[in-house]
Amino acid sequence: MEPDDEALREVAAAVARAQPPQRRGISYSQPLSRDAASARRAALRNHSLDDDHILPASHSLNYVHHDPSTGVPNAGGGVGGYYPPLPPHGHQQQHHHHPSASYSTGSRRSVGGASDGSMTLERAMSEYGGGHGTLPEYVGAGGGKGIFRVPLRAAMHPARPPPLEVRPHPLRETQAGSFLRTLAAEPERRQLWAGAESGIRVWALDEVFAGWGAGARRGDEESAPFREGMPAPPALCVAVDRANRLLWTGHKDGRIRSWRMDVDAAATAPAPPPGGAGDGGGSVGGSNHGGPSNAPVFKEALTWQAYGRTPVLSMVVTSYGEIWSGSEGGVIKAWPYDAIAKSLSLSPGERHMAALLVERAYIDLRNHCTVGNVCSLPASDVKHMLADYSRAKVWTVTSMTFAIWDARTRELLKVFGMDGQVESARLETPVMPEQPIEEEVKVKPSKKDKSQGSLNFFQKSRNALIGAADAVRRVATKGTFVEDNRRTGAVAQAMDGTIWSGCTNGSIILWDGNGNRVQEFQHHTSSVQCIKALGERVWAGYASGTVQVMDVEGWTGHSCPVIRMAIGGSYIYTLAHHGGIRGWPLTSPGPLDDILRTELTNKELSYTRMEKINIMVGSWNVAQGKASAESLKSWLGSVSSDVGLVVVGLQEVEMGAGFLAISAAKETVGLEGSANGQWWIDNIGKALDEGTSFHRVGSRQLAALLIAAWARKSLKPYVGDVEAAAVPCGFGRAIGNKGGVGLRIRVYDRKMCFVSNHFAAHLEAVSRRNADFDHIYRTMSFNKPHGSTASATSVQLHRGVNVNGNQVDEVRPDLAEADMVVFLGDFNYRLYGITYDEARDMVSQRSFDWLREKDQLRAEMKAGKVFQGMREGLIKFPPTYKFQKHAPGLGGYDSGEKKRIPAWCDRVLYRDSRPISVADCSLECPVVASITSYVACMDVTESDHKPVRCTFSVDIARVDELIRRQEYGEIIETNEKVRSMLEESSFVPDTTVSTSEIILENQENIVFRITNKCETSKAAFEITCEGQSSKKEDATKSEILPRASFGFPLWLEVQPAVGLIKPGETAEITIHHEDFYTQEEFVDGIPQNWWCEDTRDKECVLTVNIRGSTSTETRSHAISIRHRCPATSAPPPIISNPLSSSAAPPINALASEGPPSKRSSKKRESNHHKREQQQQDYAQFGSSECFST
Repeated sequence: MEPDDEALREVAAAVARAQPPQRRGISYSQPLSRDAASARRAALRNHSLDDDHILPASHSLNYVHHDPSTGVPNAGGGVGGYYPPLPPHGHQQQHHHHPSASYSTGSRRSVGGASDGSMTLERAMSEYGGGHGTLPEYVGAGGGKGIFRVPLRAAMHPARPPPLEVRPHPLRETQAGSFLRTLAAEPERRQLWAGAESGIRVWALDEVFAGWGAGARRGDEESAPFREGMPAPPALCVAVDRANRLLWTGHKDGRIRSWRMDVDAAATAPAPPPGGAGDGGGSVGGSNHGGPSNAPVFKEALTWQAYGRTPVLSMVVTSYGEIWSGSEGGVIKAWPYDAIAKSLSLSPGERHMAALLVERAYIDLRNHCTVGNVCSLPASDVKHMLADYSRAKVWTVTSMTFAIWDARTRELLKVFGMDGQVESARLETPVMPEQPIEEEVKVKPSKKDKSQGSLNFFQKSRNALIGAADAVRRVATKGTFVEDNRRTGAVAQAMDGTIWSGCTNGSIILWDGNGNRVQEFQHHTSSVQCIKALGERVWAGYASGTVQVMDVEGWTGHSCPVIRMAIGGSYIYTLAHHGGIRGWPLTSPGPLDDILRTELTNKELSYTRMEKINIMVGSWNVAQGKASAESLKSWLGSVSSDVGLVVVGLQEVEMGAGFLAISAAKETVGLEGSANGQWWIDNIGKALDEGTSFHRVGSRQLAALLIAAWARKSLKPYVGDVEAAAVPCGFGRAIGNKGGVGLRIRVYDRKMCFVSNHFAAHLEAVSRRNADFDHIYRTMSFNKPHGSTASATSVQLHRGVNVNGNQVDEVRPDLAEADMVVFLGDFNYRLYGITYDEARDMVSQRSFDWLREKDQLRAEMKAGKVFQGMREGLIKFPPTYKFQKHAPGLGGYDSGEKKRIPAWCDRVLYRDSRPISVADCSLECPVVASITSYVACMDVTESDHKPVRCTFSVDIARVDELIRRQEYGEIIETNEKVRSMLEESSFVPDTTVSTSEIILENQENIVFRITNKCETSKAAFEITCEGQSSKKEDATKSEILPRASFGFPLWLEVQPAVGLIKPGETAEITIHHEDFYTQEEFVDGIPQNWWCEDTRDKECVLTVNIRGSTSTETRSHAISIRHRCPATSAPPPIISNPLSSSAAPPINALASEGPPSKRSSKKRESNHHKREQQQQDYAQFGSSECFST
C-alpha cells in the first residue's frame, strides 16, 4: 500500500528545508526486451550439463569459473551466476566446520539437446545443493571490487604491529556503568591503572600473560587479571604520584581521590557490583567483582570534595608537588602539598578531619588573576592540564585557548589562542559561590507543567528544523564548520621540552615552552584524542582508531577511537573507546613486529576456535495492519527452536502524511518509534517466547520501517555491541516511507549487519530502486548505540580515516567492513515482459524457473548494477505480491482494476567473508554461511504481501584471546631473537654528571653538566627530588621527605629538569636558590596570614634519571644539594658574581658564567624589601623556629 503521493510531497517540502541537497543516484538499467527474455528461456530449457558447448556471454545463468591467479571468481565476463555447491574437496582444517564451506572451484557450462544422461540446471542445483540441506545460490556480478570487496581478515593483521591484548574488546552490553575512560602507567612498580565509570582498576604487568581461571567478570573472561578499587563515581582524569606511591583521580562527582599502589596493603572485603551495572555487573563462576572470587578490592586513601556541583575534568601534579585541578566554567584550583601531606599523615579514624583540612586549603587561581572583574582566562571548561617539568610551568587548556602559569609562584604568564595570538582580557561575569551538594527535591509536576511539556516537543522539533536549515546555509556559503572542527582534543610534552597539541580536525600543532607556535602537522583528518611522548618519539591516537608515530608511520590500532595512552616497560598501551586495551612495542614499527607476526601466525591453530550458529531472517510488508498470533507463529515461531539469532524486518508499519511528518521531525531531535512499531516488537517477542528462550538485543524504527533482533539466552555472552542506523530514501532522501534501517551486531567477535529496506515502487522504477540500494549501502553509518542518544562519554567521529587506515578518497562504508551483510525487505523489483494472465498461469503451474528469467532484480544483479557480489538462495516459492487481504491460497492475487502483476518483491540477500566462491572457514575467511531454507508463508493473509523467511547456517572462526596472549608471552620468553631485540630496546645510553654535591649560599646560580657519552643514541634525562630535610636546633637533620611526584622544594629552581641530549653532546642544568622564600596559608581560597622565612640550613637530594627512547628502563645519578644560611640575620649584599660567596662550591660544581638573569635580580630586590618588612613584623620569632617548606 502506498500513501497519497501529493500529501507526501507537501511533507517532504517542509522537511527538505532542513536537509542538505542530495545528488540523486543515476542508473542506466532498463527492462530487458521480451524477445531477449524468451530466447534465453528457450536456451535455458535446452541446457544440459553433459554438453561441451559454451553459452554466449550474454547468458548469465552459468556456473562460476575461478581464476586462481586473480583470487576472484570469473562469472562469464563479470556477470552473476548460480553457485551450486559441490561436495567438499581440497585442504581441510583441523577444526570442524560446516560441510558447505567447501566448494568446487570450477565446472562446465553446456547447451544442447537433452539426453538420457543429461541433467537440467534445476535438477543439478537440487542434487548438488551443498549437501545436508543447503540451497544453491545466485551471486550478483560486480563483487570483489571497490566498496563491494570483502574486508581483509587474517590471524595477524598484516598492516599493524602484533599487539599485546591486555583487555580484548568487551561487549558493550557487559560494560554498562563500568566503561574505562582513563589510563595511566607506573613503570617502576610495573602497574597499569585505568579509571572506569564505576571506580579504579589496576593490572600487574608481570601477570599480564596469565588467565583468570574462574570468577572473571562478564565481559572480561579473556582479559589479563586485574584488581578493582571500591566502587566510586566515574573517574575522568588520573595523575601518578610515584613518590607517595599514590594514584590521584578526579571524579564526576567533583571529588579528588587517592589510591595506594600497594593494593594488597589497601585491600578490604569484596565490594558489591557497581550501581547501574545491570547484567554487566555479574561474573562467570559466581564472583561479583573484577578479580578472582577470593580477591578483595582495595579502598581509597584520601578523598575530598574539590568542587561542589561540577566534575573534576583535568588534573596534574606540578614540578613542585602541588596538585592542580580544572573544572567547568574555567575554574582552576591549586592544592598545596603541605596540606595534603599533613592529611595523609592522619590516621584512618581522622579521615573526616583530613578531608576538611585539604578542602579548605585550596587556592583559586582564577580569582588570583582577576583584577576589577577583568580576567584574561575564558570561562570555558578546563579539559586538559599539562605540567611542563622542563621549565616548571603549568599549561591549562580549554577547547580554544591555552594558558601558561608559573608552577612555583602560581603566576599567570600568558593566555593565547590556537593560532598563537595572545588573548585580551575580558570582563568577568559574576559567578555564584559554590554551594555544597544537597539532595535533589522531587516535585510533582502540575497539570500546567504537563501541558507545557507536551508543547515542548513540537517547539524543539521546529527549532531543530530551523537550526538544520541554518546549518545548510552556512555550509553553502562557507563550505565547512570551521568553528566546530578546530578544537583542542589533546596535549602532551615531549622530552625535548616542546609541547604538542592535537585538534578535532586532525591537525597537530607544535609549540615551544613559551607558547610560541612552531609548526603544524596533518597526518589524518580524524580527530586527535590523545598524545604521548617518550624519548624522541611522539605517539598520537585518533578517533578513527589510528595510532600514529610522528615522523614515522601509523597503523590501525582499534576499530573505534583511541582515547588514552600510557607508557610502561617496553610498551605503549592504548585504551579504545569500547574499553579494550592493547600494548604495542615502543620500537614499533620495526623488525620485532615481523618476528612476532610470523611466530604468532605459525601458532594460529592453537588459538583458533570454530563456532556455528543458525540465523533466521524474516521480512514482511505489513501494509499498516496487524497480525494474529497464529500468523506470527506460522511465520517465525514454528522454526525458532533451531536458531540462535532471529532478525525481523517490517515495512509499512504505519503510513500517512501526518505520521511521516512527525517521524521526520522526531528524527531530527534523536527520537524514534511509534505505538504500532512497539506493538509489533512486543508480539513478535511473544511468538519467540521472549524472556524464556530469547532476549531482545536491539531494534530501530524509521517512520514506516522497522528492524528488530532477538538472540537465544544461551548466546548472551557472545552477542552484543548492537548499533543502529537509518537512511531515508523517500522524497528527496528525507522521508522514511522508503529507505533502510539497520542493526550491526557482534556475534562471536564478528560484525554482522542486517538491513531492512523498502525501495521505490512501480514497475518502471528500476533505476530508482538501484539508486536506493546504492545510497543505503554507501551512507548507512552505525555510529550510535542501539536505544541511546549521544552520551556524555561518547566520542564524535570525524570519518576522515576509516578503521583500515584508508584516506578520505578511499573511505569504505560501514557495511563494506562487516564480515556478513544481510539485506532483507520489500525491494519492489517486479516481473517484466509478461502479462498478468501469463504470470498467473506460470504460478499455477509452478514454473518458477521461467518466471525467474523475468525477474528485474536477477537481471540487474547479472548486470552488476545492484547488490554487487551478494547472494540469494534459489527461489522455490510463488511471488509474494500482490494479494487481496484475507484471501487464502494462490487465488488471492490482485484481481482488481489495476491487476498488479505478481512479483517477488520481498527478498533476502546476503554476503559473507568469502572473497571467492570456494573458501573454508578460517581466521582469513571468518564467516562462511549457507542457506538452509528460503520460503514464503502463503497461509498468512493479513497483508497484500506474504512474509518471507530465510534460515542461514553460519560457521564462524574466532580468536581465543587468552590463548593467543599466552602464546605471545611464550614467544617473548623463549625466542632468542625476540629477547635480544627487547634487550637492545632497553638500552640506556652511558652518561656522566659533572658533580655529586652542590653547596648553595645566598642566591647563586650553579650549573652542572650531563654528558651523553653514547655516539649513536640520544639520552633523555629527568631530574627529580628525592626529598628535603632541615637542620634542627640541636644540629641534627630532620627526616628526608619527598613531595608529590618527587617535586622540588619551593626554595629550589632546576632548569631544565627534563631534556634530550644528542649523541656526544652535553646539557647544562642551572640550580638556583630563592633565599627569602615565604609561604602563604590559604583557607577557602583566601590568604589568611604569612609565615616567616626559613633561615635554617636545608638539604635535598636530586636524582638524574637517564633513559633511552624505546624503554622506561633508567639509570640514576644522585646529587646532594645543600644550602647554608649566613650566620647573621642581616640581608646579604647583592652580588653580581656568584663565585664571590664565602664558601666555594665543590671542585666538580660549575658556577654559572656571567651576571645573574634579569628575573633573578628582580626577585632578589623584591625579596630583600619583603625580608626587611617581615623582620619588623616577626621580630619576636627566632629564625630557627620558623617552619620549613
